[in-house]
Amino acid sequence: MLRKIIHIDMDAFFASVEQRDNPQLREKAVIVGGRPDSRGVVAACSYEARRFGVHSAMPCATAYRICPHAVFVMPRFEVYREVSRQIHELFSEFSDLVEPLSLDEAFLDVTNSSRWLGSATLMAKEIKTRIRMATNLTASAGVSYNKFLAKIASDMDKPDGLYIITPEQGEEFVEKLPVGRFFGVGKVTEAKMHKLGLRTGADIKGWTEDQLVEYFGKAGHFFHRIVRGIDDRPVSNQRQRKSISKETTFATDLTDYDKMMEVLLQLAEQVSGSLQKKQLCAKTLTIKVKYADFSQVTRSLVLPRAEQEIHRIEQQISRLLDRTDAGFRPVRLLGIGVSQLDAQEGGETPDPQQILI
Repeated sequence: MLRKIIHIDMDAFFASVEQRDNPQLREKAVIVGGRPDSRGVVAACSYEARRFGVHSAMPCATAYRICPHAVFVMPRFEVYREVSRQIHELFSEFSDLVEPLSLDEAFLDVTNSSRWLGSATLMAKEIKTRIRMATNLTASAGVSYNKFLAKIASDMDKPDGLYIITPEQGEEFVEKLPVGRFFGVGKVTEAKMHKLGLRTGADIKGWTEDQLVEYFGKAGHFFHRIVRGIDDRPVSNQRQRKSISKETTFATDLTDYDKMMEVLLQLAEQVSGSLQKKQLCAKTLTIKVKYADFSQVTRSLVLPRAEQEIHRIEQQISRLLDRTDAGFRPVRLLGIGVSQLDAQEGGETPDPQQILI
């Protein structure tokens, strides 16, 4: 049976909430994030700001330079979470299979729903209407027969859009799709694809699966299937946490190694608290270092035992930091994360090869 998948994505969510709650911000370029003179980054921005090239994760100083008339607003995450709760409660009225991706987007599998005579398109319209009535905000919806195409569709006609990709259209649609729009294709992979002459789905379709795997690893299997409109990933409401991380950006670049270690240990304590709260243990430890020139590296290792208490692995954190240029180059951001999470404590990892990355 062909599935009926809806992807709902709120439009410029954080910024739209701020414009809703403050009428003086409406129709203005709004940037949610740090101050324009800070080392922070843009968390979200309104469509008015996007027209000037502002986008999320951009340094606030850069955003101010290209859009100096923008209004900078500090995030109010407690408000965003409350609005998100309203939206996700509404989703549950349409399907038991709801997979949240973030505060402002989710997949719904409505294959077996009898609402609106089983029409996914009519259900998507109704969800959009209900969201507007409940929150005075707009959402865009994508409807298709798999997750990949539903997510792509929701971004086709923003804001307040509704786009449908039918099974008959799927393969031809992906053939015309630029590779940069593919799930899992970031700037580095996109540049690699362009260098290999791969610019659209049709170009990828001309390669064998073995060729794609040779150049792109496991993702090659996914690319081979998706250019044929095939994506069997289920909508799952049982998402498992894959990693926990914390990071901080400094107001002034750090050059002192001991201070960096102090910061990493403080971040590690926060990660440790999250692990203990969720009753999880971690098998892999990673640190992230971003230098003053915005280049960054990550360093990881497998822990000898699945750990929950990060303070017991201070030596490993130091070893990872020693494998960077910390202390020799100014550092603007430090982060620490754990992955390979397990609900069972104390499990031995097999013959750990300490350095993974």
